[in-house]
Amino acid sequence: MEWKDQYKSFLWIILFFLFAYFMPVENITFRDAIIDAFALAKWYAQEHVILCLVPAFFIAGVISVFISQAAVIKYFGAKAKKWAAYLVASVSGSILAVCSCTVLPLFSSIHKRGAGLGPAIAFLYSGPAINILAIILTARILGIELGIARVIGAVTFSIVIGLIMSFIYRKEEKERSDTQIALPEIEETRPIWQTTLHFFILVAILLFVNWGKPSDSTEGFWYSVYANKWFITSIFGAGFAISMIFIVKVKKLFALSGTAAVVITSLFFYDMPMLPFIVAIIATTLALTLSEGEPNQWLGESWGFAKQIMPLLGAGVLAAGFLLGTVEGDGGIIPKEWINTLVGGNSFFSNFFASVTGAFMYFATLTEIPILQGLIKGGMGKGPALALLLAGPALSLPNMLVIRGVLGTQKTLVYVALVIMMSTLSGFIYGAI
Repeated sequence: MEWKDQYKSFLWIILFFLFAYFMPVENITFRDAIIDAFALAKWYAQEHVILCLVPAFFIAGVISVFISQAAVIKYFGAKAKKWAAYLVASVSGSILAVCSCTVLPLFSSIHKRGAGLGPAIAFLYSGPAINILAIILTARILGIELGIARVIGAVTFSIVIGLIMSFIYRKEEKERSDTQIALPEIEETRPIWQTTLHFFILVAILLFVNWGKPSDSTEGFWYSVYANKWFITSIFGAGFAISMIFIVKVKKLFALSGTAAVVITSLFFYDMPMLPFIVAIIATTLALTLSEGEPNQWLGESWGFAKQIMPLLGAGVLAAGFLLGTVEGDGGIIPKEWINTLVGGNSFFSNFFASVTGAFMYFATLTEIPILQGLIKGGMGKGPALALLLAGPALSLPNMLVIRGVLGTQKTLVYVALVIMMSTLSGFIYGAI
């Protein structure tokens, strides 16, 4: 065993040496791809980590600590009615404005707590695929027809893919189910309405801090929400402080001190709303650190998800930027012109190529819409457009790396293959109608 480990280390050293030795640093395309890789990582860190991932980690921690294993099993496990489990999982994305990476802590958490593979996979797909903002903007910007097709395709996909995964791994699921059925019923220590309220407040904060500016209007309801999103967030922030005291049972001194720090920061830096938000994160972290029992466990679980997911996510974002570039950059190793050329018309290949490209490319929440708008103007067919919409938001290279860490290589490959195959078929059928 020792020699095998030594040879593995030696092999990695040789591979790195060969890469460094033959690295084409003089090639302009290679240099642009390197720049785009770090540009995407920088953009992701600035725009996505604090506002999306950090709240998602805290939400995942709530699921792990405050929602008992018995409750998860009740709605998503072996004891749950199949139709109800899949129905809840398939429409869950409508309340979560999350991308393929932000949904990962939530998926990992419910799977860890005992959710069946099928419902967990349905949740994993539906989370980023059918959030209500994405559906509305798709219909408004890309057309009502494509918006409806996206809703039907996404809800159907989540259920069908979940059922297929559950069927393929039915023996493993049977063993897992038998274990769950043998578990005794555990009485909830906290009323379900309290847990639901706390969860809802966190989800609302995640939703409104990420509310995007409508691209085609500076007036109307959606723009009004965007213009006032930090005010709305502050209202839910006040609710969060109250919830920390009366539901989470954090000491009043910690909660009130943190609230005071946020208010003072917002008064002095009212034109920099991100700063009070960061202060709120730090105050919450400190309050949970200094607490005992469930509050401290909540922080521990959230940190556990962060440690598991962030390194893989960072590596995946760099790889995605290197291969496919960014929207504003000169492009990755794979030129954008090739993509525009290959996804025109409605051939089976163009739909397949759109699905594969979408699966490996990273889309933050709602960014797939302006990207698709540009591709459609450049000649992309409506079939490949739907294929990209169905595969893109639900998958990405960073997303795959993290799923592999949760489910293993084989199940991840099966899941990715199912998404690509069904996206291709749906796009081809839609393009032919």
